[in-house]
Amino acid sequence: MAEEFFARQVGRFISDSDAAALPESVVEYGKMVLASTLASAALGSTLDSSKIVRRQEISRGGNTSASAWFGEWERLPSVACARLNALMSDAAASDDSDLRNIVHSGTPATAAALAVGQEVNASGSEIVHAIVLGYEVAGTINTGVIGGLQRKGFHGCVVATFAAAAAAARLYKLNEEQAANALSLTATSMGGLHAVAAVSLAREFHAGNAAMVGVQCAQAAALGYASAPDAFDMKRGFFATLGNGNDISSLAAELGKKWNILTELGVKLVPGGSPFHAVAEAAALAAEDGNLDVDDIRQIYFTLPDYPFPGPKRPADLIGIAHSPFYFAAAGAADREYGWQHAFAEKIQSPRIRSLFDRIERDDREVVNKNEFKSGAIVRIEARDGRVFERSVRYPKGAAVRGIDWNDLAGKYAALMPHGGLNALQIDDSLALVRELDKLPSIDSLFLSLRK
Repeated sequence: MAEEFFARQVGRFISDSDAAALPESVVEYGKMVLASTLASAALGSTLDSSKIVRRQEISRGGNTSASAWFGEWERLPSVACARLNALMSDAAASDDSDLRNIVHSGTPATAAALAVGQEVNASGSEIVHAIVLGYEVAGTINTGVIGGLQRKGFHGCVVATFAAAAAAARLYKLNEEQAANALSLTATSMGGLHAVAAVSLAREFHAGNAAMVGVQCAQAAALGYASAPDAFDMKRGFFATLGNGNDISSLAAELGKKWNILTELGVKLVPGGSPFHAVAEAAALAAEDGNLDVDDIRQIYFTLPDYPFPGPKRPADLIGIAHSPFYFAAAGAADREYGWQHAFAEKIQSPRIRSLFDRIERDDREVVNKNEFKSGAIVRIEARDGRVFERSVRYPKGAAVRGIDWNDLAGKYAALMPHGGLNALQIDDSLALVRELDKLPSIDSLFLSLRK
């Protein structure tokens, strides 16, 4: 009997999982992740990074098994589409997050599932199942590295790539051993630096690579390529190198018993990094409490109980604001709201918002109930007349633990899909198909509804 290494346990979960046994709430959130990923990619398709990689993949060509989203809907190899589509979704800083460790698992899971799903002519139910499994596998591995990955300098893409590998492995119908090999190959094939991603277009490049590597590893495993079965368990292996030192022996045993997508998912309902969404919300609430205008504010202090990284203080573009809690605090306080409009130059360069930057400080105080926060924030605004207003938000809008509604997703979908060239009818029709995806015999009708 083969030794029960982590990769084999997870490989068995991927190959044996029963779509019919998925809780209804898990299926719904899986479809929400798909809708969110498409919407984010629509905006991301307009950015230079996406245009460059689209040109790169078109120039390489290859078999025409899948669709590159938006643009001309070019037909390309599934691995190329997985890469480009994931990159587009991450480029707009509007894709999902695992709120514990800022890992964008839904993006590579969805990009891989739709690309491979087209290649193998999968049903809608199989696509949703693959996304959910990808999210669960990545979330389980994330549990083993929380507190270690980014503090060691690695970007969350190192974990997110397992979402693509698991989704692709499921759709290619890999058996337990093949799926284990796909995961093992993925564990030794992906890299990414947190510091570089935080300040450059490498951020979305990482996302594209995560989806590409995951699909490539599943394809190689399907053809018989083998890797070390103990890649996760061995001395100097994945968890020994990137983990937090906790016992990992029980991680795989939890697969299918609880679902990360129900507890750790954060669908972005506003643009930018998930750790800072609560900053904007708390700042808006505090400013509203005091009926404060920009000129009324003397100082703003924000506290991020579970996020140690500072971010740029005076961001000037989308990359900058996506990682800047100072911008979130300023925009929330100045406008008493924070929405998709804040991702564009008019708001990023707004003198009202930018005038607050020098009046904002990070307050790294000890928070007694820190464990109650998940990408949450505390904001205190001191008014010039001496009044003080403080608000706390434990987790941002769009967090699964807070509850996600299809109306929230419809608002995001309607706001971002026009950037991909869709008209109002296409937006309504395609979202309706996403909501019924698990009942569709194939995903051809969804792609037809999305094309110009």
